[in-house]
Amino acid sequence: MQHIRKGDEVIVIAGRDKGKRGTVLRRVDDEHVVVEGVNRVKKHQRPNPMKGLTGGIVDKDMPIHVSNVALFNPATQKADRVGVKVLEDGRKVRVFKANGEQVDA
Repeated sequence: MQHIRKGDEVIVIAGRDKGKRGTVLRRVDDEHVVVEGVNRVKKHQRPNPMKGLTGGIVDKDMPIHVSNVALFNPATQKADRVGVKVLEDGRKVRVFKANGEQVDA
């Protein structure tokens, strides 16, 4: 089960963007995620009239390793680790390690 999914609010815990908060836009692969406003780079883009793209310098969010982000816990207002708990009916749910609350209710 994935500890960090698309749509989760995360905090960067390591790297040049340490302390920034953002939403996971997509998972690139098993170990990389793209977070909104994090690991932003400038890309020099050529104009492409066929696709309707204008040229210039554009900002682009690049992938970041999942070990460098942690899920944001709204109860404690801090970054938190995530565990997996099996419910009585057999479903697996993600829980915060700090207080044991479910991530997605």
